Amino acid sequence: MKKVKNSDVTVIIPAFNEGRNIADVIHELHQMGCRNILIIDGNSRDRTVEVAKDLGVNVLLQNGRGKGAALRQAFNHDGIDGEVIVMMDADGSMTAKEIPLFLEAIESGADLVKGSRFMRGGYSEDMNFIRRVGNQFFVSLVNLFWSADYTDLCYGFVALRKDAIKKLNGNLKSTNFEIETEMFIKARKLGLNVVEVPSFEFRRRHGKSNLHVIRDGFRILKTILNELTNNL
Repeated sequence: MKKVKNSDVTVIIPAFNEGRNIADVIHELHQMGCRNILIIDGNSRDRTVEVAKDLGVNVLLQNGRGKGAALRQAFNHDGIDGEVIVMMDADGSMTAKEIPLFLEAIESGADLVKGSRFMRGGYSEDMNFIRRVGNQFFVSLVNLFWSADYTDLCYGFVALRKDAIKKLNGNLKSTNFEIETEMFIKARKLGLNVVEVPSFEFRRRHGKSNLHVIRDGFRILKTILNELTNNL
């Protein structure tokens, strides 16, 4: 198993009521050599915070709710020391074993590396028909409007250079699950070098997803349409 050698990597994990999953995620990150981990907690009502702190992980309490708001708050946090930031989910659907692949792309010159469940070598165990069609529709729109060649859009396994976050951060407005769509569009607008790597999405280990397909789908579509009319 190839481990993370770069000590300058910070892993950011937004979490909300993931007390049954977060320990497994942290343990796997530790096994991969990741020690600089920041949990941004959206005011969980379970033991997410306690479990993370017991495992020696830094926890930042979110001001408000929503994945996008959590990530934007984390990007502005003084505790991000690494030159590379990895974003991943707290539900166990993403494996830390893939992080070295993301870092290899960063070392090869990428500014932002996004996981793809739909390129060769990627797969999802947790993609129903509606989500798959919606994701493909949104990908097609983004590729058409911004001359991109993305194969996935609504997936939050991402690695970024710290200077790429500095360029993106002041321009990010999303508060919910549309944050990845906004990031990937604005990365194109800013001329960042975006690279995709294959990723395997597992079913979440415990509990139900906080994603609401229809509501969040409309938010993603609204984000795409807004970006068509807004300049950075």
